[in-house]
Amino acid sequence: MEIVKGSVTAAKGFQAGAVNCGIKGQGVLDLTMITSDIPATACGVFTTNKVCAAPVRVTREHVKTGKLQAVIVNSGIANAATGAPGLRNARAMAMRTKKALGLPTEKLVAVCSTGSIGKQLPIEKIVAGIDALSGRISHTGGHLAAKGIMTTDTVPKEMCVKIILDGAEVYVGGIAKGAGMIFPNMATMLSFITTDADISANLLRKALKSAVDKSFNCISVDGDRSTNDTVLVMANGLAGNRKIVSAGRDFYAFCCALDFVTEMLAKKIVQDGEGATKFVEVVVEGAKSDADAKLAGNAVANYNLLKVALYGENPNWGRIMAAVGASGAAVVEEKISVRLSGREAVRNGLAGAACIEELKQVFKEKNIQIKIHLGLGKGKARVWTCDFSHAYVDINI
Repeated sequence: MEIVKGSVTAAKGFQAGAVNCGIKGQGVLDLTMITSDIPATACGVFTTNKVCAAPVRVTREHVKTGKLQAVIVNSGIANAATGAPGLRNARAMAMRTKKALGLPTEKLVAVCSTGSIGKQLPIEKIVAGIDALSGRISHTGGHLAAKGIMTTDTVPKEMCVKIILDGAEVYVGGIAKGAGMIFPNMATMLSFITTDADISANLLRKALKSAVDKSFNCISVDGDRSTNDTVLVMANGLAGNRKIVSAGRDFYAFCCALDFVTEMLAKKIVQDGEGATKFVEVVVEGAKSDADAKLAGNAVANYNLLKVALYGENPNWGRIMAAVGASGAAVVEEKISVRLSGREAVRNGLAGAACIEELKQVFKEKNIQIKIHLGLGKGKARVWTCDFSHAYVDINI
């Protein structure tokens, strides 16, 4: 597997681009399009929030066909909590994209939005933007697409890899946005993944679900879950590999590539967390089950007292213990051990060998690992999170 440039336009037959259609300030990209030269096998994973944005409803309906050829995304307004007008606007975006690209049906178009909740879209501006954008997409437009979906993000998020399947070069690339309201299952995040692999719909769904469970469902910035979360993958088969129809060696190689792309994008989201100054990996081992390990990991990742301690460089391991104990996972206090980037903070529920000065040095680092062993079984999990800074409050006031 080789990391390459190009993100969503590295794979054969994909084009992308972005323009300003007038949602945001002049010159700021706010409308993104991704297309495949032919209908692609497609599937998606969506928010579990019961307050669900109009574009999510439309895209869930369209992707049931198992085929997509285009994605249209606006940033700046979420089109959530917008009632019947919002649903009409989401459908209008799909219809206009279908017309602009000359597609046979609007059901080949996925629609996504991200931004402020409760506002209606300026649909006339978006429709005009779709017409303009359809003539500007290109096979090198992946970077523009990554910029066009940003909201409070400070940097675009892209990743692409190349693998060899059956002698054919196959690309798996993706873009993502997200910086706040980040917590499984998924978050206020969007991610679009393209590949020229030829793969069956059933195996593509299986691969995506597994990849999301190990990446986007393992991140937390602030413990909040959004209304618009969407991850889509399109596979157009133009690489020319022998079609993947069984869970053999080629499927394993494809899954490894997809896992890597989604994990890297997920980490980029956490690293760009609103106001974040530290990237933190929480590893839980020795739990009674994987589910218990995930409970404990999420509890630590979302414990606000710990997150501000991380920002303040105060290695108060008691806050880790408190979070684990309140997580709902099976816990025996006397069996808990904690290491902070390899330094022993807790052994068997009591202060470990590392002195406070050693632990303070750990919390001064930009990348920190909190490793917790519960001593009860073989369950394990990992979660990626960040600290809480003053800037997070300023951004969200």
